[in-house]
Amino acid sequence: MRTITLTFLILAVALAMPAVAAKVLVLGFDGMDPQLVAEYREQGMMPSFDRVLENGGQLLPLGTAMPPQSPVAWSTFITGLDPGGHGIFDFIHRDPATMAPYLSTSVAMGPADFWKLGDWRIPRGTGSVENRRRGVAFWEMLDDALVDATVFKVPANFPPTPSRSRTLSGMGTPDIQGTYGQYTYVTDDPVAERDLSGGVLRAVYLADGRCETVVEGPANVYREGAPLSELPLVINVDKDRRAALVELAGERFLLREGEWSEWLTLEFPLVPVLKSVRGVARVFLMETDPYLRLYVTPVQIDPAAPEMPISTPDDYSRDLAEALGPFFTQGLPSETKALEEGVFDDGDYLSQSDLVFAERKRQLAFELGRFTTRDDGFLFFYFNYPDQDCHMWWRGIDPQSPLHAACAVEHRDRVPEIYQSLDAVLGGVLDQVDPETMVMVMSDHGFAPYLRSMHVNAWLREHGYLHLREGVEPGDVHYLEGIDWSRTRAYAIGINGLYLNLIGREAHGIVVPGAEASELIDELVRELEATVDPGMGELAIKYAYRADELYQGAHRAIGPDIVLGYHRGWRGSNESALGEVPAEVFVDNEQKWSGDHCQAADEVPGILLTTHPIAISDPTLADFAPTILKLFDIEPRPEMIGRDMFEAQTARR
Repeated sequence: MRTITLTFLILAVALAMPAVAAKVLVLGFDGMDPQLVAEYREQGMMPSFDRVLENGGQLLPLGTAMPPQSPVAWSTFITGLDPGGHGIFDFIHRDPATMAPYLSTSVAMGPADFWKLGDWRIPRGTGSVENRRRGVAFWEMLDDALVDATVFKVPANFPPTPSRSRTLSGMGTPDIQGTYGQYTYVTDDPVAERDLSGGVLRAVYLADGRCETVVEGPANVYREGAPLSELPLVINVDKDRRAALVELAGERFLLREGEWSEWLTLEFPLVPVLKSVRGVARVFLMETDPYLRLYVTPVQIDPAAPEMPISTPDDYSRDLAEALGPFFTQGLPSETKALEEGVFDDGDYLSQSDLVFAERKRQLAFELGRFTTRDDGFLFFYFNYPDQDCHMWWRGIDPQSPLHAACAVEHRDRVPEIYQSLDAVLGGVLDQVDPETMVMVMSDHGFAPYLRSMHVNAWLREHGYLHLREGVEPGDVHYLEGIDWSRTRAYAIGINGLYLNLIGREAHGIVVPGAEASELIDELVRELEATVDPGMGELAIKYAYRADELYQGAHRAIGPDIVLGYHRGWRGSNESALGEVPAEVFVDNEQKWSGDHCQAADEVPGILLTTHPIAISDPTLADFAPTILKLFDIEPRPEMIGRDMFEAQTARR
């Protein structure tokens, strides 16, 4: 009996012992491209990258996920699984029982029931937010081994995975309204009135230079119909001085054209005295003459008093806010929508983007201060660059872009400037860490021109795989509504996904699973890979991957049947991604969103830079989780499909 007890005691002590001492820092530069890195290094623009290589480091392309979409790729980085294992296949999934599309990464559910008192409602129970990503995050295993870890803003981690590690959620984190970011645009320009998908237009009239409007906050679930809460916004414009006195949330402040306010704390009352919700926002005065143009950021979840979970432990975001002040908590804070919709001009966007970048660098300095004082531990730190700026500024470096000529000369170097700035970030890190620290720089994917859009549902209709209901015209279909499912064999939803209308899976399936379905997939693959864009005279789709050959894991059945991998220059359209059926198959991309990465995986690999050379020549995102674990002498989980990059070996599976 004593022997058994002693054995269990020894085992318990062993399990509680910290992992082997190691110090690892990973910088995530979202969207950094190996071709651009090579080009800018050749021009002498990336001395910190060169410094790593001169000191024995290594730089390689990094295999990305398929499709190379950010939530898919980062979920693979986090778990060491492909989409079949972690369950994230695209930005957009669909419920086959209802055919309704939904955002893939998280879901918010309000209270299920209420007591009603006149116009007021009292929730019976509470709401919840669920992270739809499956699999075990590598830092959960670092937790178990007592490794001190910080994971700062990694995408696809909202709400954050329960953990003892310090984590702050990144891409996928909503604003206070639960959206991916709804800004407020105030103007008295009469021609500005239009619908905005990324914000709310407040058309005002200036009476003696003064106007009153509102900034909207979260839905008030305590009121019948859950109307959006509001705070008054008062603006007094002085065109002579090109300035405005702004009143919001009990603050009065003067802004000149081109100036930003400090962070403002906005408290939205929901139930008098009993309940309010806090958020934070900044105000930007773009112009006073000839028209007022004023922008209010999406109201951010207040990191000092988060209404939704954004960090682990809960007080981590509060500690950051106490040390650094309020900050952007929205997952992707650079205002690409305002630029695309003409609310921002190029200079306005750069002003806001630089604001975000400066904030992120202050946060890195804070975390480095903690990390460098320890003898061991792990730090992951994320920058949403070059991704968001490459999306919007590829037109500046690509003469083929339809908008290249219209891009002002002074803005055409934005992409190389961002690469230089991130190289400087790396240089600052190298100056602060000791030589024994393992430093890795990685990106989830690279980048490519986005010249032409393919409306996949239009292609399916043209080739007889998809049919519309009688009386429904192309262009009238939204969110797959208007499709005749009794005759439709295949449909597209999401940027890269194509699905069969299967019996027993889809609500009105007509394709028989098994041999019939497999033959249909083979037929679609052949025809899609042979599709020539008549406007370019070239093939658009490099690979139409069979998902049953591409993915493994318990969740692969919820994903698409075919995954489209485009050649450089092409991408699935936004319309098909939302289940629309336009009339044409191919159209020019005339958006400022001129660069992209939702192509074939081998067209847009990421980058891997390490201060210590690795033992394999073809690293992938799936290799990160097992590699990080092995650096701390932790055995990876058996379902992880990646390899330890520092040991020459075959794939784990």
